[in-house]
Amino acid sequence: MARNNAGTKGVPRAERWQQILDIASLAFGTDGFAATNIADIARSAGISKPLIYNYFGSKEGLYVACVDEAGELLAGEMERVARGDVVGVERGLRTLDAMFTILEDRRHLWRLLHDRSAPSTGEVASVITHHTRRIDALAHEGVSELLALSGDPDALDASALTAVWIGIVDALMDWWVAHPDETAAHMSERIGRVVGALLADIARLGAAV
Repeated sequence: MARNNAGTKGVPRAERWQQILDIASLAFGTDGFAATNIADIARSAGISKPLIYNYFGSKEGLYVACVDEAGELLAGEMERVARGDVVGVERGLRTLDAMFTILEDRRHLWRLLHDRSAPSTGEVASVITHHTRRIDALAHEGVSELLALSGDPDALDASALTAVWIGIVDALMDWWVAHPDETAAHMSERIGRVVGALLADIARLGAAV
């Protein structure tokens, strides 16, 4: 009888599982759910299509596993920063730096949570919603802290700025994917310069009023 932890061709099941996830995450995150073919993933992994279905049940099941892994990684890192002792703009910069660091060699993971071709119902939609809500809640928390430092308790201000912040982060990630030569360190330095310039100009305007 085969052992429950047995894989294929001498590869332990857990190792084979992770290999499939890594290859599938890259395919889904690069080409999108709709354009990704299970046969291509199987070919890249050097295994059969039935084995993938045996492990994950369906294309949707495989995507759910990829999204869940990416969401836990991203939200978990954001929560780690949130538990630290930084607030306001510094928390935002520290969060971006953490994101750049963990996504250095796997930038495609961010796109898994923002794939417009993914199913909008069922388990896929549920797991995407779960992780995006975690991330959005952390963004709202950070923005609310920043506004509180300036004496602004308005809930709609926090909601509006949260939407702006999330849009900025998503745009930055898209830009980073389009510029593969930009390292995580380059991105952190670049954002530091841009934010520094913005804050300096805001301070100048404030002094002039």
